Amino acid sequence: MIGELLVCDRLTVREPAVTGEVLMIKQSVGATMVKPAILTKVLILTFMLFSEDLEALSIGEQLVEAAHERTEHFVIYEGSYRKIDYPMGDVPENIGVCTDVIIRSYRQLGIDLQQLVHEDMKDNFNQYPKNWSLKKPDTNIDHRRVPNLERFFERHGQVLAISDKAEDYQAGDIVSWRLEGGFPHIGIVTDKKSDGSDNLMIVHNIGLGPKLEDVLFRYRVVGHFRYLPSIAKVATQ
Repeated sequence: MIGELLVCDRLTVREPAVTGEVLMIKQSVGATMVKPAILTKVLILTFMLFSEDLEALSIGEQLVEAAHERTEHFVIYEGSYRKIDYPMGDVPENIGVCTDVIIRSYRQLGIDLQQLVHEDMKDNFNQYPKNWSLKKPDTNIDHRRVPNLERFFERHGQVLAISDKAEDYQAGDIVSWRLEGGFPHIGIVTDKKSDGSDNLMIVHNIGLGPKLEDVLFRYRVVGHFRYLPSIAKVATQ
């Protein structure tokens, strides 16, 4: 027999449809025929969307773990221009600035912001800030500049609301600030709450190496991003 689903004030499932047969949905306005193939596609799409949400959650958790791990390294704050390898190039591991916390944390996930920023700048150079009078991209330094990371996250991540409410920020988010004098700064929101507030603490390097601190609202927030791409998709780009 053909399984039936009676739709009225309540849903009453009669006998299940036999494989290969269509499902009959009886409604007060008539009958709608729903093929198993369509139902299968809907189920697959739902599963894919659910899987993407789980993967994003997993990537966010991995990014937070990588950020926490950065605080175990001794790093001298030093941001001078240096020639580095490409891709996956880095300055010596015992030096770095705020952007290197971001770059090195994503690298733990296999995501190379040096290459991603460079490739995007190469194809869209006019979309990036012109703060340094450059005529073309530079793989040695572009990804280590806060305004460039902000623009990359704007273009390829989620741009989230800037607010003064702690609940609007979640672990794995990227936040950027402007310090006194207009100096840019950037850090990663973690899963650890401050003992003295409801704020999620930040891993950042503002001069004394990577630290976990309650600084979310200590400076003027100018950027709030979420960049949790599929690692598989990034690897194939």
